[in-house]
Amino acid sequence: MAKATKKQALGRGLSSILNKDSNSTKSLNFNKRKSTIDNIDINLITVNPYQSRSNFNEKSLKELTTSIKNIGVIQPITVRKIKKNSYQLISGERRLKACKNLELNNIPAYIRTANDQESLEMALIENIHRQDLDAIEIAVSYKRLIDEINLTQEELSNKIGKDRTTITNYLRLLKLNPIIQSGIKDGFISMGHGRSIINIENKSDQIKVYETIISKNLSVRNTEELVKNYKKNQVTKKSIDKPKYISDAITKLSEILKTSVRINISRNNQGNIIIPFKSEAEFKKINKKLNDS
Repeated sequence: MAKATKKQALGRGLSSILNKDSNSTKSLNFNKRKSTIDNIDINLITVNPYQSRSNFNEKSLKELTTSIKNIGVIQPITVRKIKKNSYQLISGERRLKACKNLELNNIPAYIRTANDQESLEMALIENIHRQDLDAIEIAVSYKRLIDEINLTQEELSNKIGKDRTTITNYLRLLKLNPIIQSGIKDGFISMGHGRSIINIENKSDQIKVYETIISKNLSVRNTEELVKNYKKNQVTKKSIDKPKYISDAITKLSEILKTSVRINISRNNQGNIIIPFKSEAEFKKINKKLNDS
């Protein structure tokens, strides 16, 4: 008896949209590809292997479950038919989970005609536009669209209506240490924190900064300052690590020329000498000293 009540609740939401019996079938023009809508046995639907989403907010899922229990499924899920009595989910995994929680037998679904690539594209783009998708999941979706569908960042920008700079900022997050990526997914730090940390190339040092952010509960602005100071210290450290003959030369030249001389050197002992000047008169003085020495 309880299950019959649940089935009626499922049909009410769909019937209010279609103004038809919930068991009827309707043809839709969906991206110029043939689609139908029908009630499908939940047990015949498998989850989309291309799904980039991995985290589901339990509170949000519970609210959706309650909504479906009371008014039915307002928006059908989208599936594609694999073979007879077998369907693969393209989008709507939260709705599918909610219906399973209610132990419903059927769920309304758009039945799409789509190949593997189209299914991948639809699933990824559908997820990208969800507000509750975390920054790393969005970044992974962008990368998969670029890599697996062979899109450029410009083409992806046009396809999903996002600025190319936004796409680039998300993709850069994937260069973070995996531990930090998990921290963003779990909400310990924000995307803004991650964008600051990515300016540190060494992944071990990224972790040190990440741990400082967590322990001191630093804001994004404070994190930017922390990273800025870190990079400044790295430059100082490199200058300290110069060979003695270079350090001695810097000291001697600075004394002779009365200006701050810099010498950059690479691992193969190649480099350059930088002698700054602020005016033509200062340049002439330096030039004279160099010619006289």
